[in-house]
Amino acid sequence: MKNKKKIIVFGATGFIGRNIIDSLEKNKNIELYGTFFNTKPSAKLKKLNVKLINIDLTDKKKVDNILKGKDIVIQAAAVTTGIQDVIKQPYVHVTDNAVMNSLIFRSSFKNNIKHVIFFSCTTMYPNISKAVKEDDFNYQIEDKYFGVGWTKVYIEKMCEFYSRISKTKFTAIRHSNIYGPHDKYDLQRSHVLGATITKVMQSKKSSFEVWGDGKEQRDLLYVSDLVDFVEKIIKNQKKAFELVNLGSGVGISIKDLVYKIIKLSDKKLSITYNNAKPTIKFNLKVNTNKVKKLYNWSPKVSLDSGIIKTLKWYKKNVSFDKNEKVTIKDI
Repeated sequence: MKNKKKIIVFGATGFIGRNIIDSLEKNKNIELYGTFFNTKPSAKLKKLNVKLINIDLTDKKKVDNILKGKDIVIQAAAVTTGIQDVIKQPYVHVTDNAVMNSLIFRSSFKNNIKHVIFFSCTTMYPNISKAVKEDDFNYQIEDKYFGVGWTKVYIEKMCEFYSRISKTKFTAIRHSNIYGPHDKYDLQRSHVLGATITKVMQSKKSSFEVWGDGKEQRDLLYVSDLVDFVEKIIKNQKKAFELVNLGSGVGISIKDLVYKIIKLSDKKLSITYNNAKPTIKFNLKVNTNKVKKLYNWSPKVSLDSGIIKTLKWYKKNVSFDKNEKVTIKDI
């Protein structure tokens, strides 16, 4: 078919990137490309309708070459880790992420890419009880999120900068905690829901230990709802630059989340609390009025349904060896 849209997904073997690939590869009007670096593609991914490319995204020449002739960039590549690194090694989220996005955006500008979609986060928002709007960012970032938060803000501003000097449209998505199939489930790199599911499913005790008091709240969004928005924004964005929140708009405490996962997994575990373990006393839920009004988007998957879907995928595909090393089936 002639005139197919050439879409490249950076980070195709990662959590968000893989879910986007799984959705877009079914579209016969798209010529799909995906990149990987440290995480090699599975046998199943290789069989999908996507051209896979091994590339170091901190290499300028390679980034320039790979973007020639492409139409749309979905930037899902990032250095990500769990809460322990956010606290103990906060620098791991800064340098490579800033470098790779700088190169991708500049090359997109030089190659006249039509649209670039960047996944930001919500770590720049203040710790407040109400659902935060896009303009609630007050330039005061929580101390433990200082590095990653300001890096994301800088990258968002690069999106806006290039949108002003080119014909390339940019979208920056401040998404809440995403969860679902293909997430990280090893405790060193996983986020709140992935880590909690692993701890519950691998527990060999009668109790479950929550780090901290469990009162802090998080906003959780099932990954298919994020993918749906990406497809919607590709079709409908008119502005040169768009910055939007994406989330459920509902906060759930870590304590209640743990209880819910235990209940839905049919495990028999009591809950204990350990205030000596690393945690960040931070509450977040996002206001999604803007994205609902402009793009008629709202989440379709409830938290209970999303957890059930995730547990089903986890039981089928994730296992641990005797040294507690995670193994995910070749999917």
